[in-house]
Amino acid sequence: MSRTTAPTIAPPAAPERERLPLFGLLALTTAVFITVITESLPAGVLPAMGADIGVGQSAMGQAVTVYAIGTALTVIPLAALTAGWGRKPVLLTAMAGFVLANTVTAVSDDYALTMAARFVAGMAAGLSWALMIGYARRMAPEGREGKAIAIVMAGIPLALALGVPVGTFIGDAIGWRAAFGVMTALALAAIVWIAAIVPDFPGHRAGQRTPVARALRIPGVAAIMAAIAVYVIAYNLLYTYIATFLERFGMGDSVDAVLLVFGIASIASIAVTGAFIDRRLRALTIGALFLVALAATVLALMAEVPALVFAAVALWGLGHGGVPTLLQTAAGRAGGPAADTVQAIVVTLWNAATAVGGALGGLLLVWSGPLALPWSVVLLGIPVLLIAVAARRHAFPTAVRD
Repeated sequence: MSRTTAPTIAPPAAPERERLPLFGLLALTTAVFITVITESLPAGVLPAMGADIGVGQSAMGQAVTVYAIGTALTVIPLAALTAGWGRKPVLLTAMAGFVLANTVTAVSDDYALTMAARFVAGMAAGLSWALMIGYARRMAPEGREGKAIAIVMAGIPLALALGVPVGTFIGDAIGWRAAFGVMTALALAAIVWIAAIVPDFPGHRAGQRTPVARALRIPGVAAIMAAIAVYVIAYNLLYTYIATFLERFGMGDSVDAVLLVFGIASIASIAVTGAFIDRRLRALTIGALFLVALAATVLALMAEVPALVFAAVALWGLGHGGVPTLLQTAAGRAGGPAADTVQAIVVTLWNAATAVGGALGGLLLVWSGPLALPWSVVLLGIPVLLIAVAARRHAFPTAVRD
């Protein structure tokens, strides 16, 4: 009796996990890098800029404030105006705005013209930030959106760790104008990279976007916006005038080194954030805010001890590095289907708070001296911590929501 052997059927191979489009995402990382350096570079070269243009350091500090005002006033109108455009043309337009603004800043001898260029740079930043998170999500394979966002947002700590200190070094070595010229060259390179590698995506059809007022009524969104407003004011009170603060305590020659320490610590912070944000957003947020408050306290009490200043700045970077990602992720989760509108609100509020922080920091510097800056960070940090602790249901939930 013959026996028939049934054919062996191999189990289906597990589908290969789609790879992230790394080179395209890194182009977006570069765009974020340029945006952050363009915003923050004046903080590292503030004394030289003010002396060259012929204004005081408090007045020159408004270069950061005006940049933020440009973003805050224009991001929602520009997002609405360009909503139907392809995403790639919008991003290329933003990069072209940085080329124009940084070139004018590099050659200008006039304070008003410099401020106008900074306003244009702020407009470019608004265009860029309003689409960056959504762009990263759309480029990523399903289920890997968070990783894609983390890669793109790594441009923030990289800018703080490398870009701003290097820009400060270039400013000290061959002049602050050369530093802004380098930014123009980077933006031109980014245009070429984005044009060659990054895919285009369609814009939104009319009527798809959630109105701002309705988005703000979504549970958790208002609490997150309050935390963002107060935190960003506090951060910019000190960071905008960090070169002036260090100069007053005999560390004027160490600005680039201090910013390097801050940036390296920020990179470590974003690495930890990227690893645990999906499961531990609440704990990471509370921990980061606590570290920022602790760092500011050390700066306020020990500003005359250089070693402790470096230690405090390292703590500051460890706390701050992940905060933009944490707060924007919290806002996106809370916003749900209205995430695009919520992101536009975040960009507007973030930059309005940056403007307020820069302006208020300048006033405090004149009225009360440099120690008022870190003490203000401590005082403003308390309500932000309270919001993060109290808003445990929708804004910063203990359980991860799918």
